[in-house]
Amino acid sequence: MNTPAPALVPQRFSAAIGRIRRSARRMKLAVLTAFVAALVSLVSLTGSWTLVDLRAYDYLSIIGRPPLPENGPIVVAIDEPSMAEIGSQWPWPRALHARLIESLRRAGARAIALDVIFAEPAAAAENDAALAAVLGPDIVLAGDQSVIETPQADQFVRTEPLPLFTSKGAKVGIASVNLSGDGTLRQMPPYTDGFAVTLATVAGRDPAAPPTRSLIQTFGPARTYPTVSYYQALDPENFLPADIFRDRVVIVGLSLQNAPSLAAGGVDAFAISDTVFSRNLVAGAEIQATIYDNLVHRLFVKRAGTPIAIPAIILAALAAALAVSESTSWRTLGYGAAALALVFLASYALMRLGHVFVSPIGPGLAFFGVAVGQAGLDYAEERKQRREITRAFSQYLSPALVERLAQDPSQLKLGGERRVLSILFCDVRGFTTISEDMKDDPEGLTTLINRLLTPLSEAVLNRGGTIDKYIGDCLMAFWNAPLDDPDHAVHAVQAARDMLIALASLNAELEAEARAAGRPPKTLRIGIGINTGECIVGNMGSARRFDYSALGDAVNLASRLEGASKDYGISLLIGERTAKLAAARFPIAEVDRITVKGRSEVSPVFTVADGANRAALEHHHRFLEAKYQGAVTADDASFDQLKTELPSLERYYERERERLSR
Repeated sequence: MNTPAPALVPQRFSAAIGRIRRSARRMKLAVLTAFVAALVSLVSLTGSWTLVDLRAYDYLSIIGRPPLPENGPIVVAIDEPSMAEIGSQWPWPRALHARLIESLRRAGARAIALDVIFAEPAAAAENDAALAAVLGPDIVLAGDQSVIETPQADQFVRTEPLPLFTSKGAKVGIASVNLSGDGTLRQMPPYTDGFAVTLATVAGRDPAAPPTRSLIQTFGPARTYPTVSYYQALDPENFLPADIFRDRVVIVGLSLQNAPSLAAGGVDAFAISDTVFSRNLVAGAEIQATIYDNLVHRLFVKRAGTPIAIPAIILAALAAALAVSESTSWRTLGYGAAALALVFLASYALMRLGHVFVSPIGPGLAFFGVAVGQAGLDYAEERKQRREITRAFSQYLSPALVERLAQDPSQLKLGGERRVLSILFCDVRGFTTISEDMKDDPEGLTTLINRLLTPLSEAVLNRGGTIDKYIGDCLMAFWNAPLDDPDHAVHAVQAARDMLIALASLNAELEAEARAAGRPPKTLRIGIGINTGECIVGNMGSARRFDYSALGDAVNLASRLEGASKDYGISLLIGERTAKLAAARFPIAEVDRITVKGRSEVSPVFTVADGANRAALEHHHRFLEAKYQGAVTADDASFDQLKTELPSLERYYERERERLSR
């Protein structure tokens, strides 16, 4: 059985953690996508949502719409100017309509439609007779069809012109229209004998049979169609251009306001898609002209049903899931806006090219819901990760470093990675003796250790170090992880010097306190070992409990250096690589070449010779070369001279003299 190399285990652990997190995120994204798609699909089936879809149609249908077809219907308006010229209010005598029909026929009209219902006999029978006399198969009269709803039953009511008129060959077309829930006219009439259908048939055109749920394509606001006043059509030779009605379809109907407003309302006037912008109603006669051209030129738009709308919503939700499958960021907003624009563009293109309206609102909302929802989940996960990072590292790192990690968690590779670290071990000298002296005062011992470890820890954190752990009276720290620190060796040595300064200050406090209490002072001493080398650093431990720590031979050597510092009577001992990296900032002096416990190779060890000048360091170097060659004895005069030149190494020279004198 092959065992993976120790260096690869943390990397594999990190990769496994990453796979688990990605899998969990994808699962959440799948649930979110299904939820949003189902929710939007269900809401899209409600009546209120239908009005939202239709409002979207209003806006899209008036963008780049087709021009008004050539040689389409002409509207003869029963308007205020005509009432003034004729000298009578509406309704007018039916004999006047007979005169209009004769005038239009003489002008060459192909077919004439009167959007007026003649369901009741006129007060004067001669008026009905006059109108009936001019009716024929080229005339279309309006009928009405409606459903009266009562608590007991729904009653179907159909109103048609008098039999006197239909017996003369005039055709009947149902002029009723169906309004949407918001009172806007968008839907093609469903009647097979509708007013516009009948007119197109009479005119010899081939009108299409619009599918159920078809929508009207408008060509403009009110008075888009050529419109003349009723009184002008009575005498076109004097009021209108020649041949204006030649071979044209004519629709006669009420248009009592030049531009009926939405607020004021109007007789036989309706809100259409254009009313969104123009705020004006459109006369019923012009509505019928619009329906006529929709039928003849196949311009109506089929509204997609549930079998198309629901898959479109699901497809949009899946597209959003694909877009945010890896991650979300501030760019997600831009991507979402672009995707929504594409959804609306696709809806518009399908409406214009295929004459099918698939509302962009449902797919757009589904895409937006998934994208924004996942962005929210990612933000919450990021906040959670930041809290975890802050909680996990606040006791090991300085607040500034914790904040950097929280802002950019990618700088932290969980599970382990190879890094060159500078590792520091610090231990209290003679702690066992201190513990025995204070065995009857455990609270005092705890307070003393805390008073010591607090400034030592602050020294590490102030220099950007990471506190690995506390082992009783021992502190382990390292630099260059989890964040990069190019000067990690220098910072480690600076922290060690800060520790020694903090220790001197604490000893002064303890001495003052002991003198005031009349007891002998306790002088604390520490030993520090620093080494630089390649390590594995990351979350180490079990599946239930782990710590951010470092492992490797360089860590072991740092620990050995801390222990060896006691033998040389100096407080700080550093490894060769640390010495090379810190030599430009500190006066580094070699101490010895030793073989530490657990290692077979000889390692040169160094310390910081505070206050040393170049000459003193050169003298020290010559002393070491002589010592390595066995040319130094206990009574060598160099000891006294070096103690004067390098007072920070005085105890070291005393130890060396004692060792040679044995």
